[in-house]
Amino acid sequence: MPTLNRVQLIGRLGRDPESKYTPTGKKVCHFSLAVSNRWKDKNGETKESTEWVNIEVWGRLGEVCQEYLKKGSLIFVEGRLKTDKYEDRESGETKYFTKIVAQTLQFLDKREKEEPLMAVEEDSGEYELAGE
Repeated sequence: MPTLNRVQLIGRLGRDPESKYTPTGKKVCHFSLAVSNRWKDKNGETKESTEWVNIEVWGRLGEVCQEYLKKGSLIFVEGRLKTDKYEDRESGETKYFTKIVAQTLQFLDKREKEEPLMAVEEDSGEYELAGE
């Protein structure tokens, strides 16, 4: 049976993108994305809930994120779910966290007159599998 691992989100960056290089020299960029949901409760009051999602971006797409995005930027991101694990230094316990590995990104902020509209796609073979 076929499977599908695809996520599409629209949200705002919670912090400026941070980039680093892997030991093999590949660039990877990380940032958090706030995805909000608004609704009215039975009393007519507006309620809001925000999910925070960790985003990982590889290669040229990561470079574009580092150059053009900042805290508060509104973006559309499409990618895949990836769960990593690490060992907690204090307890020695294995912890898991899930992130989105971005493959397509589109800037949704209103732009200045001379600023180009940007939509960028990344070749899915650019990233490395951390911990595998």
